[in-house]
Amino acid sequence: MKNTLSVRGGAGDITKPNLNARPQDNLYLAVNSEWLEKTEIPSDRSRIASFDSIDVNIEKELMQDFADFSDGKKDLPSVPNFEKAVALYKIANNFDKRNEEGAAPIQEDLKKITNLENFSELNEKFAELFKSDYVLPISFDVDADMKNTKVNVLQFGGAGTILPDTTTYKTPAAKELLKVYHDQTVKLLTMAGVSEQDAQNYTEKALEFDKKLSEVVKSSEEWADYPAMYNPTSLNDFEDKFKSLDIDKFLNEVFGKDKPDKIIVTEPRFLDHVEELLNADNFEEIKSWMVAKFINSVASFLSQEFREAAFPFSQALSGQPQLATGTKQAYRIANGIFSEVVGVYYGQTYFGKDAKDDVEDMIHKMIDVYEQRINDNSWLSEETKKKAIVKLRALILKIGYPDKIEEIYNRLSIDENASLYENAAKIACEKLNYNLEKLTKPVDRTVWLMPGNLVNACYDPQRNDITFPAAILQKPFYDLKQSRSLNYGGIGVVIAHEISHAFDNNGAKFDEFGNLKDWWTDQDFEEFKKRTQAEIDLFDGIQYGPVTLNGKQIVSENIADQGGLTAAVEANKGENGDMKEVFENFARVWANKQLPESIKTQVSVDVHAPGPERANVQSQCQEEFYKAFDVKPEDGMWLDPDKRVVIW
Repeated sequence: MKNTLSVRGGAGDITKPNLNARPQDNLYLAVNSEWLEKTEIPSDRSRIASFDSIDVNIEKELMQDFADFSDGKKDLPSVPNFEKAVALYKIANNFDKRNEEGAAPIQEDLKKITNLENFSELNEKFAELFKSDYVLPISFDVDADMKNTKVNVLQFGGAGTILPDTTTYKTPAAKELLKVYHDQTVKLLTMAGVSEQDAQNYTEKALEFDKKLSEVVKSSEEWADYPAMYNPTSLNDFEDKFKSLDIDKFLNEVFGKDKPDKIIVTEPRFLDHVEELLNADNFEEIKSWMVAKFINSVASFLSQEFREAAFPFSQALSGQPQLATGTKQAYRIANGIFSEVVGVYYGQTYFGKDAKDDVEDMIHKMIDVYEQRINDNSWLSEETKKKAIVKLRALILKIGYPDKIEEIYNRLSIDENASLYENAAKIACEKLNYNLEKLTKPVDRTVWLMPGNLVNACYDPQRNDITFPAAILQKPFYDLKQSRSLNYGGIGVVIAHEISHAFDNNGAKFDEFGNLKDWWTDQDFEEFKKRTQAEIDLFDGIQYGPVTLNGKQIVSENIADQGGLTAAVEANKGENGDMKEVFENFARVWANKQLPESIKTQVSVDVHAPGPERANVQSQCQEEFYKAFDVKPEDGMWLDPDKRVVIW
C-alpha cells in the first residue's frame, strides 16, 4: 500500500531537521538534518544557506583586507579604481563624523521635496528631481532592445511599492507591516527636523498613495514573464497617456535632441492608469510619498542613531534580530557601489587558474551533453532542434571575473571632505547619467551582470551569455580536490541550470543573438507550453514553512533546475560516476535555515523556489534518483511516473 506521506518535496516539514530521515523518504533532510540542527543563523542575517555560508567567509576575508588597506597595513592592489572603494570605506566607517553630522547632510535635498507647494511646481521641477536621482512615481531606464540587441532603448515603468509585492497587501500581515513603516517614517522625519504633525501627515498621505500604486503596478508573478516587458509604444501614443504631468517637457529636458521616437513600456497597466495617479488632486499624496521614500532610503547613510531608527521595517520583513555592525555596513557600502572593482580584486587574489580551467572544461562537457539531449529529444522537430543547437553553441562564457572594468568606475570620484551621504548621492547621479547616455550608444556585450565576489550565477537572454563569478566556484559547489560526481551535483547543476535558462519559458523566446524572436515551430512550442504548465503544476501549492508556493511565479527557475539536474546526471553517467554523490551534493548545496518572516518575504517576490524544495522535487523527477537509492512506491520521495516532469 502506498505511503500517504508520499508527496512533492518528500515527507514531513522540510524546514525542520529529522536525523532519522532516509534519502528514500526525504533526500534533503537525510543530507542536511545534522547541519540544520547545528547551524545558527547569524544575528545580523535572516537566514543561513550554502550560498550564505560562502558569502559570510568571503565577507570576513574582504572586510579584513579593507581594514588592512585602510590602516596602511597592506599596499593597495593594482586593480583600477580600487583606491576609491577604500576611500569610500574609510568615510563610511568614520562614525565619529557621521554621528556628529546627524541629519545635516540631507537637509538641502529633503527641502527640495518638502518645499514643493503645488503640482505645477512639481511639474516644473520633475526633470531636475529625476536627474538628481530622487525616487519618483514613474521610472525610466536604458537597456538593450529585446528585438534588436545591438541597440539600446528607453524603458518606462511604474513605481516600487512599500511592501515587497502587490500580493503582500492582501495578507493578514500587511496592516502590521504598514504600521511599522508608518512609525519608522514618522520617527525618521522628526529626527530630520520635521515637526511631529507634518511627519504624521506626510506618512499617512504617503501610505494612501502607496495603496493606489499597489492596485496598478505589476506583481512578482507578472514580472516573472520577462518578454511581457516588451511593449514598444510611439512617443505620441506614450505622451497622450499623460494629461496633467508635462511628460514632453520632462523628456526634452532629460534627453534633449536625443529624445527617442519610441519607448518600451514595461508596465502597460500602470501607463493606462498614470493620469489617475499623477494629477493635481493627488499632489499632497505624491509629495508625501516622495518624502517618505526619501527619508527611508537615505537614513542608512547617516548616523548610527539614524541607522537604528531605519531598522524596524527591514526587521519586520526579514525577522533579522540585530542590525549589522557599522564596520560591516561600511564594507557593504563600498562593495555595493564599487562591486565590479571589488569583484576583480577578489578574483585576482583568491581564484586560481587551475580551477578556472577545470570549470571551463565542465561547462564545455555540459554543452556537449545538452546538444546530445536536444538531438535525442523525442518531442522537438528537426527544424527546432537545429536552431536550438545554434543558440547553444553561440553561448558566451564569462568565468571568474571580467578582463576589463566597466567605464562607469572611471567616472566615479570620492570627496574625502564630504559626508557619506553626499558621496553616495553624487555617485548615484553619475550612475544614472551613465545609464541614460547609453541610449545613443551601441550595446556593450562585454559587460558582466555579476561581480566576481558574488556567490551566484546567471544567464542573460539578451546577450545569450552565462556568468559564473569566482565566488561560487568553491565548496560545496566545487572543489578541485573533491570527486567529479560531487562537482557535478554542485557546480555541474549550476552550469547546466544557467544553460537551461536559454530554453526556459522566457529564454526560449530569444534567439542566439538575444533577440526576441519566434524560432520554434508552432507545434513544438505548443508541446513546450504543455510541459511548462506541468512544471507550474508540479510546484504550485506546495507548503513550505508558513507559505505556499506560486508555481507560475517560479516556473522559469524550476525549468532551469530540471534541465540543470538532468544534464548533470547525464554527464555523470557518461563518466561512470557515483550517482548517489550527485544527488547528495545537489541536496547539500540547497541547505537552508531561515526565519519565518524572511521566508514570507522571499517567497512573495523571488522567482526561485526555496532551496530545500528545489532539492527534493527536482530529484523526484529523475529516474536515476530512484535507481540510486532504490526508492519504492511506499517511500516518501516516490512520485508517480505520470507526475514527474521532463522538459530538457
